[in-house]
Amino acid sequence: MSIETSDPSHETFWTLERVISVAVSLMMISAPLAAAPAQNPVNANAPAPATPSGLTDLPPQAALAPLKDANGASFKLADFFGKVVVVNFWATWCGPCRREIPELIKLHNEFHSRGVEMIGLSTENPDASAEKVLKFIQDFKIDYRIGWAPREVVLGLMQGNGNIPQNFVITRDGHISARFIGFSQAIMPQIKQKVEQALN
Repeated sequence: MSIETSDPSHETFWTLERVISVAVSLMMISAPLAAAPAQNPVNANAPAPATPSGLTDLPPQAALAPLKDANGASFKLADFFGKVVVVNFWATWCGPCRREIPELIKLHNEFHSRGVEMIGLSTENPDASAEKVLKFIQDFKIDYRIGWAPREVVLGLMQGNGNIPQNFVITRDGHISARFIGFSQAIMPQIKQKVEQALN
């Protein structure tokens, strides 16, 4: 004799978060335990616990979250493993972001030929801001990839600090080597230095 219940909980067991959690657990179990050589120290504002190498891991929910750029193309941060990546969180209404964008364009022009990817992720609602973002790209002549930051990426990287702009330098092997919050002329040389270190 079988008993049927109306409890639907079994139908929603495999949520996106659970799938990612299981995948990460399996990767960690099967990963080699060899110690990595010491690297540069972690930025004090880094969003995740330090790895043995002294860097922080790019959170899996941020690496694997589906992103969409201003041209409608789909991508994810994990697509860029093997390259140094600078991720910039910004918004069209953000004054410091508007001052920072020209500096990021210069940084992109300097390092793109060396394989560095620059990705700008707006923290605005993509449906409500699409026209503003496209106009912003044209007005500022932005020549690197611009898209939107979904909740998983915001939570995974910003770790509760929603101040923008924020910039993250991510190494070829998917570690965050530095996090920069806010904008000043003094920050740009520091970002450039971290990019150089990540390339070497």
